[in-house]
Amino acid sequence: MNADKKYTSLKEFYPFYLSEHQNPNCRALHFVGTGLVIISFITFLVTFNWIYLAIIPVLGYGFAWVGHFFFEKNKPATFKYPGYSLASDFIMFFDIIRGKEPLNPKNK
Repeated sequence: MNADKKYTSLKEFYPFYLSEHQNPNCRALHFVGTGLVIISFITFLVTFNWIYLAIIPVLGYGFAWVGHFFFEKNKPATFKYPGYSLASDFIMFFDIIRGKEPLNPKNK
């Protein structure tokens, strides 16, 4: 996949997104971060405590960026494609849960 290509749809972007998440530690950190984002959002909806909404960016980006900078050794796609990256993160999360994508892509 080409990082310099201009992506015009989520369908076209998602395979590139997956190619940027080949390290199992990076994927695991994304999975945990996205799971915590979902839990935090649900907790906000139940409690209306705004702190749960405020910590969502820290949870989501914190885990993901540690994965990219320390394990994947690449620049997160969110810097260039924030919307597609956010959507792809949730797609990958649910694809992992459904068994459509492995947590360790080297076992594919």
